[in-house]
Amino acid sequence: MASMLLALFVSIVLTMLIVRHASTRSRMVDHDLTGPQKFHVVPVPRVGGLGIVAGLIAAVIHQSLVGAPSGSDLGLILMVCAIPAFAFGLAEDLTKQVSARVRLLATAASAVLAFWLLDAQLRHTAIPGLDLIVSFTVGALVVTVFAVAGIANAMNIIDGFNGLASMCAVIMLAGLAYVAFQVGDPLLGTLAVAGIGAVLGFFIWNFPAGLVFLGDGGAYFLGFYIAELSVLLLARNPAVSPMFPLLLCIYPVFETVFSMYRRRFLRQQPPSMPDGIHLHSLIYRRVMRWAVGPKTARAMARRNSMTSPYLWLLCTSSVVPAVLFWRQTAVLVGCLVVFALAYIVLYWRIVRFKSPRWLRFGRSRALWPDATREQEV
Repeated sequence: MASMLLALFVSIVLTMLIVRHASTRSRMVDHDLTGPQKFHVVPVPRVGGLGIVAGLIAAVIHQSLVGAPSGSDLGLILMVCAIPAFAFGLAEDLTKQVSARVRLLATAASAVLAFWLLDAQLRHTAIPGLDLIVSFTVGALVVTVFAVAGIANAMNIIDGFNGLASMCAVIMLAGLAYVAFQVGDPLLGTLAVAGIGAVLGFFIWNFPAGLVFLGDGGAYFLGFYIAELSVLLLARNPAVSPMFPLLLCIYPVFETVFSMYRRRFLRQQPPSMPDGIHLHSLIYRRVMRWAVGPKTARAMARRNSMTSPYLWLLCTSSVVPAVLFWRQTAVLVGCLVVFALAYIVLYWRIVRFKSPRWLRFGRSRALWPDATREQEV
């Protein structure tokens, strides 16, 4: 708990300093308001990952100094391994000149460091054929690096609205913490809880007002951190099903896979080309019924923020069964199939303007009195 509170405090303070002192002309501020995935109308600092990383560094130093739980230096080594993933993401935030391929390679380098320094490797996947591959060191390295880099990239892809990626990270870290403590691994549980504190310190400035953004540095770091804790949980605790972390992270992972399929086979475009029809973008445009309105900063921030809870619910729908059935591989596989089918059905209903009524958010004066007035201006 002390580590969580320390991470929360440091993250809150540093993020506050970024919000208050970032000049509109600074490289820390996102001036691009025209891209297909841009939903803000004023320049906003996009280096919120700095606060999260600083909070976690403070927490792991505290753990190392206190000396409990045993092996607490693991946290410090993990933060060292994260340097390439965070640094190249932060460089993109500041320069807008670091390609997605370079960022992925940097994250892969971080995964290689963790594989080497922490023995963070996948040795069992419960997937026929793949288990034979990971039985060899080279095969385990390739599969582990691919998984870690993939999850980090997936977190970056869902980082589209205020509080979306950060709260999903909190939900996933909470699931990791619960299972870690269940299997008697307080070190990983404490690292997950510290991560929750660091992310919440950013979250209160990001949601709902959108005063600071996570940025590529923050998104890649969080994805790497969650992925590595998941790999370490499996490596240190054979009782945990290898399907547990996959179901835990299935929302961002499936969003990424489905987006690649949609771009390549349905739209005949390169899989890496950004577009504005991710599930969260469709919910913003077609489920939030009052989303068409004035372009004032206040109105846009409100509509932006009220999109995220829909996706928090989607993320929770996979994390809850993952936590409940973390030992039972067959049940977890069934939950993965159900999630994939539900996602596809939901996506196609929304894209065809047939979103379920329970999802629709109308122009209710009782709930959102300002929304109707804004539409009438």
